[in-house]
Amino acid sequence: MKISAFDIRPGNILEYEKGLWRVLKTDFVKPGKGGAFMQVEMKNIETGTKTNQRFRSEEKMEKAVVEPRTMQFLYADGSGYVFMDNQSFEQITLGEDLLEGQTGYLLPNTEIQVNLHNDRPIGVELPPVVVLEVVEAEPSIKGQTATSSYKPARVETGITVMVPPFVNAGEKIRVNTSDGSYVDRA
Repeated sequence: MKISAFDIRPGNILEYEKGLWRVLKTDFVKPGKGGAFMQVEMKNIETGTKTNQRFRSEEKMEKAVVEPRTMQFLYADGSGYVFMDNQSFEQITLGEDLLEGQTGYLLPNTEIQVNLHNDRPIGVELPPVVVLEVVEAEPSIKGQTATSSYKPARVETGITVMVPPFVNAGEKIRVNTSDGSYVDRA
Protein backbone atom coordinates (compact mmCIF):
# COMPACT_ATOMS: atom_id res chain seq x y z
CA MET A 1 0.00 0.00 0.00
CA LYS A 2 1.41 3.37 -1.01
CA ILE A 3 1.16 6.32 1.39
CA SER A 4 2.15 9.94 1.03
CA ALA A 5 5.33 11.08 2.78
CA PHE A 6 3.21 13.36 5.00
CA ASP A 7 1.14 10.39 6.23
CA ILE A 8 4.18 8.67 7.76
CA ARG A 9 3.82 8.35 11.56
CA PRO A 10 6.03 6.89 14.30
CA GLY A 11 5.36 3.17 14.59
CA ASN A 12 4.63 2.72 10.86
CA ILE A 13 6.48 -0.09 9.08
CA LEU A 14 7.82 0.88 5.64
CA GLU A 15 9.33 -1.20 2.85
CA TYR A 16 12.37 0.85 1.89
CA GLU A 17 15.48 -0.23 -0.04
CA LYS A 18 14.47 -3.92 0.08
CA GLY A 19 14.07 -4.01 3.87
CA LEU A 20 11.50 -3.46 6.59
CA TRP A 21 11.98 -0.22 8.50
CA ARG A 22 10.16 0.97 11.63
CA VAL A 23 9.58 4.72 11.80
CA LEU A 24 10.91 6.11 15.10
CA LYS A 25 10.46 9.87 14.63
CA THR A 26 9.00 12.18 12.04
CA ASP A 27 9.46 15.90 11.62
CA PHE A 28 7.65 18.10 9.10
CA VAL A 29 10.06 20.69 7.69
CA LYS A 30 9.04 23.71 5.60
CA PRO A 31 12.19 25.58 4.65
CA GLY A 32 12.12 29.18 3.46
CA LYS A 33 13.22 28.10 0.00
CA GLY A 34 12.16 24.95 -1.78
CA GLY A 35 9.42 22.45 -1.06
CA ALA A 36 8.37 20.99 2.26
CA PHE A 37 9.58 17.55 3.28
CA MET A 38 9.33 14.96 6.03
CA GLN A 39 12.49 14.17 7.98
CA VAL A 40 12.07 10.53 9.06
CA GLU A 41 14.23 8.57 11.49
CA MET A 42 13.91 4.83 10.82
CA LYS A 43 15.35 1.61 12.18
CA ASN A 44 15.81 -1.55 10.12
CA ILE A 45 13.90 -4.39 11.78
CA GLU A 46 16.32 -7.07 10.58
CA THR A 47 19.71 -5.47 11.15
CA GLY A 48 18.95 -2.83 13.78
CA THR A 49 20.68 -0.05 11.84
CA LYS A 50 19.20 3.44 11.96
CA THR A 51 18.95 6.02 9.23
CA ASN A 52 17.56 9.51 8.69
CA GLN A 53 15.83 10.10 5.38
CA ARG A 54 14.12 13.07 3.77
CA PHE A 55 11.01 12.43 1.74
CA ARG A 56 9.56 15.17 -0.47
CA SER A 57 5.84 15.86 -0.37
CA GLU A 58 5.18 14.27 -3.76
CA GLU A 59 6.96 11.01 -2.86
CA LYS A 60 4.93 7.90 -2.15
CA MET A 61 6.25 5.31 0.30
CA GLU A 62 5.41 1.63 0.37
CA LYS A 63 3.80 0.75 3.71
CA ALA A 64 4.59 -2.87 4.59
CA VAL A 65 1.70 -5.31 4.49
CA VAL A 66 1.26 -6.12 8.12
CA GLU A 67 -1.48 -7.93 9.96
CA PRO A 68 -2.62 -5.71 12.80
CA ARG A 69 -3.84 -7.58 15.87
CA THR A 70 -5.41 -5.97 18.89
CA MET A 71 -3.62 -7.16 21.99
CA GLN A 72 -3.59 -6.19 25.62
CA PHE A 73 -0.36 -5.14 27.30
CA LEU A 74 -0.07 -7.19 30.50
CA TYR A 75 3.27 -6.46 32.15
CA ALA A 76 6.99 -5.94 31.67
CA ASP A 77 9.48 -8.45 33.02
CA GLY A 78 13.23 -8.91 32.69
CA SER A 79 12.97 -10.53 29.25
CA GLY A 80 10.59 -8.04 27.63
CA TYR A 81 7.02 -6.81 27.40
CA VAL A 82 4.20 -9.37 27.55
CA PHE A 83 1.09 -8.95 25.38
CA MET A 84 -2.04 -11.12 25.17
CA ASP A 85 -3.99 -11.68 21.95
CA ASN A 86 -7.63 -10.65 22.54
CA GLN A 87 -9.01 -13.46 20.32
CA SER A 88 -6.83 -16.50 21.09
CA PHE A 89 -5.58 -15.40 24.56
CA GLU A 90 -2.10 -16.43 23.41
CA GLN A 91 0.70 -14.48 25.09
CA ILE A 92 3.76 -13.15 23.28
CA THR A 93 6.80 -11.34 24.61
CA LEU A 94 8.31 -8.46 22.65
CA GLY A 95 11.83 -7.27 23.32
CA GLU A 96 12.65 -3.66 24.08
CA ASP A 97 14.31 -3.31 20.66
CA LEU A 98 10.88 -3.76 18.98
CA LEU A 99 9.32 -1.10 21.23
CA GLU A 100 12.08 1.48 21.08
CA GLY A 101 10.83 4.87 22.24
CA GLN A 102 7.31 3.56 22.92
CA THR A 103 7.66 1.86 26.31
CA GLY A 104 6.96 5.08 28.22
CA TYR A 105 3.38 5.05 26.95
CA LEU A 106 2.52 1.47 27.91
CA LEU A 107 0.25 0.91 30.90
CA PRO A 108 -0.92 -2.54 32.03
CA ASN A 109 -4.31 -3.58 30.56
CA THR A 110 -3.98 -1.09 27.69
CA GLU A 111 -5.24 -2.17 24.25
CA ILE A 112 -2.40 -1.91 21.72
CA GLN A 113 -2.20 -2.79 18.05
CA VAL A 114 0.63 -5.29 17.49
CA ASN A 115 1.78 -5.56 13.88
CA LEU A 116 2.68 -8.97 12.49
CA HIS A 117 4.57 -9.56 9.23
CA ASN A 118 4.41 -13.21 8.11
CA ASP A 119 3.12 -14.15 11.63
CA ARG A 120 6.18 -12.56 13.26
CA PRO A 121 5.70 -9.58 15.59
CA ILE A 122 7.56 -6.57 14.22
CA GLY A 123 6.29 -3.74 16.39
CA VAL A 124 3.34 -1.93 17.91
CA GLU A 125 1.23 1.07 16.98
CA LEU A 126 0.21 3.14 19.97
CA PRO A 127 -3.02 5.09 20.18
CA PRO A 128 -2.47 8.78 19.22
CA VAL A 129 -3.02 9.93 22.83
CA VAL A 130 -2.67 8.14 26.19
CA VAL A 131 -3.81 9.17 29.67
CA LEU A 132 -1.02 9.09 32.28
CA GLU A 133 -0.93 10.12 35.92
CA VAL A 134 1.62 12.71 37.07
CA VAL A 135 3.59 11.29 40.00
CA GLU A 136 6.08 14.10 40.46
CA ALA A 137 5.93 17.77 39.48
CA GLU A 138 7.41 20.96 40.87
CA PRO A 139 4.83 23.04 42.72
CA SER A 140 3.62 26.10 40.83
CA ILE A 141 4.67 29.49 42.14
CA LYS A 142 1.91 32.04 42.57
CA GLY A 143 2.20 34.93 40.11
CA GLN A 144 4.33 32.95 37.68
CA THR A 145 1.49 32.73 35.17
CA ALA A 146 2.70 35.72 33.15
CA THR A 147 5.21 33.55 31.34
CA SER A 148 4.08 30.55 29.35
CA SER A 149 6.92 28.41 30.68
CA TYR A 150 6.48 24.69 31.02
CA LYS A 151 7.87 22.57 33.84
CA PRO A 152 9.03 18.94 33.80
CA ALA A 153 6.68 16.36 35.30
CA ARG A 154 7.39 12.66 35.78
CA VAL A 155 4.48 10.36 34.94
CA GLU A 156 3.65 6.87 36.21
CA THR A 157 5.54 5.10 33.41
CA GLY A 158 8.78 6.93 34.22
CA ILE A 159 9.00 9.36 31.31
CA THR A 160 9.22 13.11 31.76
CA VAL A 161 6.67 15.35 30.05
CA MET A 162 6.83 19.15 29.87
CA VAL A 163 3.55 20.44 31.36
CA PRO A 164 2.01 23.87 32.08
CA PRO A 165 2.62 25.32 35.56
CA PHE A 166 -0.92 24.53 36.81
CA VAL A 167 -0.47 20.72 36.52
CA ASN A 168 0.35 19.07 39.86
CA ALA A 169 1.24 15.58 41.10
CA GLY A 170 -1.74 13.23 41.26
CA GLU A 171 -3.49 14.69 38.20
CA LYS A 172 -4.09 12.73 35.01
CA ILE A 173 -2.94 14.25 31.73
CA ARG A 174 -3.28 13.31 28.07
CA VAL A 175 0.06 12.86 26.26
CA ASN A 176 0.65 12.76 22.50
CA THR A 177 2.44 9.46 21.76
CA SER A 178 4.10 10.63 18.54
CA ASP A 179 6.20 13.38 20.17
CA GLY A 180 5.66 13.03 23.94
CA SER A 181 4.03 16.43 24.30
CA TYR A 182 1.34 17.48 26.78
CA VAL A 183 -2.15 17.73 25.24
CA ASP A 184 -4.47 18.61 28.13
CA ARG A 185 -5.81 17.43 31.47
CA ALA A 186 -7.75 14.18 31.37
